[in-house]
Amino acid sequence: MAETLVEIRDLVKEFPVRGGILQRQVATVRAVDGVNLDITKGETLGLVGESGCGKTTLGRMLTRLLEPTSGTIRFEGEDITHLSGNELKPFRRRVQIIFQDPYGSLDPRSQVGSAIAEGLRLHGIGDKDERQEQVKEMLELVGLRASHASRYPHEFSGGQRQRIGIARALILKPDLVVADEPVSALDVSVQAQVLNLLTELQSELSLTLLFVAHNLAVVEHISDRVAVMYLGRVVELTDRDTLYRHPLHPYTEALLSAIPIADPDRPRDRRILQGEIPSPLNPPPGCHFHPRCPIARQGLCDVQDPHLMESPQGPHHQAACWLRAGDLAIAPA
Repeated sequence: MAETLVEIRDLVKEFPVRGGILQRQVATVRAVDGVNLDITKGETLGLVGESGCGKTTLGRMLTRLLEPTSGTIRFEGEDITHLSGNELKPFRRRVQIIFQDPYGSLDPRSQVGSAIAEGLRLHGIGDKDERQEQVKEMLELVGLRASHASRYPHEFSGGQRQRIGIARALILKPDLVVADEPVSALDVSVQAQVLNLLTELQSELSLTLLFVAHNLAVVEHISDRVAVMYLGRVVELTDRDTLYRHPLHPYTEALLSAIPIADPDRPRDRRILQGEIPSPLNPPPGCHFHPRCPIARQGLCDVQDPHLMESPQGPHHQAACWLRAGDLAIAPA
């Protein structure tokens, strides 16, 4: 049985909304709403959903770039939810992040070699010569030349800058890497190169990945398991093959039906959702998805809040849907 690296329980993140002349708090946005997830060692967990669903916020809480409002995060059994200052330093060495914007995440006034070595300096690893040697090795590992260490970010293409971001995340040899939409700003051909690079590095360095994305085709290529988020909640969780062949939640069905198909003659079963995404300032009662759901049952879905329930069709497939999982489950159409 695979060993659990990260345990997330009832995790919540709220942001205050301020208004008026005095900028008083007038409302609260619950960006992450009671998420429960386990990440096992060596796996790639894909985290997908529409923009604004809370997936990036969840990733940043996991790296402790954001402070959770409530809930717990355990890393190898240790509660790291509210660690701060020097207590966090050992954890930060073991968990790194690859940012979405490969240019904005780099200091334009700093040589890339210095940017990659920054983590080594902060943690007191090696002397100057040893750090330079590690930087050169890491640059070559991600497909760049050692001589690139003396260049500046503007001298590289978008794909090369993202390789630099990957090198910076991996220089400390972390156990877990949160990849926050690392290919969304890149051309399709470059996306494939970066995805293949991440797959190779994961195998070579024994990494665990949380891969955050909104492109389900990309997630299918790289993930072992997939968690689908909607309006701050995980609504479906299972292995990649099961999700793409037999999705349970109606929202997942709609997402999968929107994946572009290269063959224009191939028939498609599009699941077009009606209405707009509800405002996170005022989410609907019961199931957050029920105003757009084609199978919602009045008096149930609009009243009772579903949790992740095991599917009767097979083990290890969970969905937050009264009509597709749990005791009330009916077969998908």
